Amino acid sequence: MEHTLLCLLLLLSTHIYSGHSEDDDGKAKAVLTIYPTSSQIFSGESVTLRCNIQRGEVTDWEYTWRKDDVDTISRNHEYEISEVNISDNGNYWCLGKHIDQKKHSEWSDAVRLTVTALPETTLTVNPDPAYNGETVTLTCSVGSDSGWSYTWYKDNSNKVVTLSSRHTTTEATFTISRAAESDQGLYWCQGEIQSRSISSIIRDPVTITVKALPKATLTITPNPAYNGETVTLTCSVGSDSGWRYTWYKDNTKKVVTLSGRHTTTGATFTISRAAESDQGLYWCQGEIQSRPISSIISDPVTITVKERPVAVLTLQPNWSQIFSGETVTLRCDIQGGEEIEYAFYNRGKSVYTKTEPEYRISPAKNGLYTCEGLQKTNGLKHSQTSNAIQLTVLDKPQAVLSVSPQWLNPGDSVTLSCGVKESSTGWRFFWYRTVPYTAGLLSLSDRSYSVEPLSGSGTSEDSYTLIPAGPSHTGGYVCRAGRGDPVYDTLYSEPQFLWSGDLQPSVSFKIRPNRTQHFTSTSLSLSCEEKRNSTGWRLKRYREKAVESECVSNWGSIAGSTCTIRSTRKKDSGVYWCESGSGEYSNAVNITVNVGTLILESPPYPITEGESMTLSCTNRYQETNPNPKVDFYKDGVLIRNETTGEMTIPAVSKSDEGSYKCKSNEGESPESWVTVRGVTPGPSTSVLVGVVVGLVVPGVLLAILLVLLCRYKKAGGSCCNRIFWPPQPQRTNLDPQQDQGSTQGQATDAVYTRLQHGGANIYDTITPSDSNDNDAGAATAGPSEVMYAKIQLKKLDKKKKKMTADPKENPVYSEVKTGKTTAATGLVDVTYAEVDLKQKDKTKKKK
Repeated sequence: MEHTLLCLLLLLSTHIYSGHSEDDDGKAKAVLTIYPTSSQIFSGESVTLRCNIQRGEVTDWEYTWRKDDVDTISRNHEYEISEVNISDNGNYWCLGKHIDQKKHSEWSDAVRLTVTALPETTLTVNPDPAYNGETVTLTCSVGSDSGWSYTWYKDNSNKVVTLSSRHTTTEATFTISRAAESDQGLYWCQGEIQSRSISSIIRDPVTITVKALPKATLTITPNPAYNGETVTLTCSVGSDSGWRYTWYKDNTKKVVTLSGRHTTTGATFTISRAAESDQGLYWCQGEIQSRPISSIISDPVTITVKERPVAVLTLQPNWSQIFSGETVTLRCDIQGGEEIEYAFYNRGKSVYTKTEPEYRISPAKNGLYTCEGLQKTNGLKHSQTSNAIQLTVLDKPQAVLSVSPQWLNPGDSVTLSCGVKESSTGWRFFWYRTVPYTAGLLSLSDRSYSVEPLSGSGTSEDSYTLIPAGPSHTGGYVCRAGRGDPVYDTLYSEPQFLWSGDLQPSVSFKIRPNRTQHFTSTSLSLSCEEKRNSTGWRLKRYREKAVESECVSNWGSIAGSTCTIRSTRKKDSGVYWCESGSGEYSNAVNITVNVGTLILESPPYPITEGESMTLSCTNRYQETNPNPKVDFYKDGVLIRNETTGEMTIPAVSKSDEGSYKCKSNEGESPESWVTVRGVTPGPSTSVLVGVVVGLVVPGVLLAILLVLLCRYKKAGGSCCNRIFWPPQPQRTNLDPQQDQGSTQGQATDAVYTRLQHGGANIYDTITPSDSNDNDAGAATAGPSEVMYAKIQLKKLDKKKKKMTADPKENPVYSEVKTGKTTAATGLVDVTYAEVDLKQKDKTKKKK
């Protein structure tokens, strides 16, 4: 049994020694490893590559080492690099060759050798700078590998830090507790791997600064503050970040209570809408949240809150309208305005800031202006914002001129009135007369006329009077207004004219047909007829507030000195005259072109007292429509009705001057003005008038007494009737219907008589009355005659040598009334007469 076991062991041993394995015919595998096995191999370290083959002993093999396709043969299964460097980086392989059997193993897998340069240490200090008493931590790092130990140096790289109770190390950190100024200086660190004899490279040193605790500084803006203003308190402890702040009021232990008006953000404490309750002492203190460090508390600062002064903005001059090109000044008045600047704003945008309270705007600009005061030292708001002034700049205005009257009445005054439509404040008025356009003279913008001043410095009144106005004053006038410093002038007014209807000695303006009113679509000739050596006459017309020169194609054709309008239109209405190159004016005619059915033919020139005047009412369709019944009006009052279409005044007087028109069932004519020129009486005429009046007045009184006597006797058909009322139809100045009614419904007792001698008018009226003051008595007692007479005499003022022809000024009236009355005893005849003589008081003559 023991012999069998021995044989089996011998057989197994022989099998093993023969080198066979499970795969006796396959190649052995080489395995390459690198020592040390660290992930980082640093320059200068020793590195060993070891090749292991799984068959036989290591001495049975011869080894081939390959790096980057370069082979090295060695009998040693280890390949050593005593001090590696960066050039040894690369891939390595190994291969075995059996010494006896001459067989090769398989190449090992490639192994990468990576050599890293020695690391530099990185030193960080926290905090830096540090404050007295703080803990300072220095941290040294050489990468991510572990196993490093560190050495610390201070002031130079050979002086190792001495450890103590305040200076300790833990792995990669060096801690300084309760830092003091003696801890300040340069610090280094170095890492070492003792098992591999590796030391890191020492880097540049780090400076540790240890300083005293900072003191907080408190600033307040603005201070003093005004009610409603926002006040900002700022606390600073230097340039360090990470501080948070605590705020105190009134004492250093009373922390400010936050609210909707009191907020903090970073280093600021904000008081919104400051009030008097916010006044007091304030402190602040800084703290670093991550470090148990507090600054020294600040010195206290006093906040003062007071009422903000009022700013008042005024406009100078204070005109209600400002025009383009004018200069205005805004003035800002602030109480207590020392050491401030005045800021002016237009719609909130700053436009001017100066130490003077006035802002001169030239030229004026549109805007909504305000002002306020700013503190000169810091530019903060000092006053309340002022009232706002809306400045609206209007276009340059044009003066407006009116002339009254526009038609010359010799001896009367003429008033020129000037105004500015948009404004009536602060103007001074300048008056001019138009002259033919001359280059170099003041002229209107359209060069229609040049102008010459009537007065040098203008007038503060808005009117200018020509006293008396004569023919030399006819012509055009303009005005303009100026105000301010420097003077700002308006545009010239449109020319306005003073016309005369009287024929002039130099030239006459003639119109054919010779009347003032014309139908549309008819021909009209206008001419300037010269009477003496004067040249350069031009036809002018004024319509729709504008003057037009020459007889241009749009309103007529010219032939010689005559302008012909072949087909009149309504817009041809206007005032026409002739004007010379030297500025002389002819008479003027106001022409009316009517589109209607009727026109009134009236004289185009003034009529002299005593002359006959005929007014004709002409129908456009005169040939097919005979003259109907026509009513004539003067100054809007019916004066006569005619069936002939004409009204004649045999001898006109000044009282006949006025505006006339006619009316029929066919329509109504426009109005035309008739001018009556008086004849100045000589001395003999005045005497004659006085004598005639002296004779006429007693005669009238005698006639009235006879009338009363006749009425009393009630003798029908008596000599009284034959003497005073011959049986013939009478024409009155009453309405025709009233006139007819009075004739048909009454006896011929109603009589109107007008007596005229020279300029005096005497009226005599006898009016029957049917009114019964006591109807019951009348029915009982029967009718009775009552005769009543009232006579009123007015004596002329002795100062007046001339008696006017106007009956309204010098009338003599007699009025007889009859009526019925009864008495208790029956019928009664009553005769009553009253005479009232009025004499004008004599006035003292002025010396």
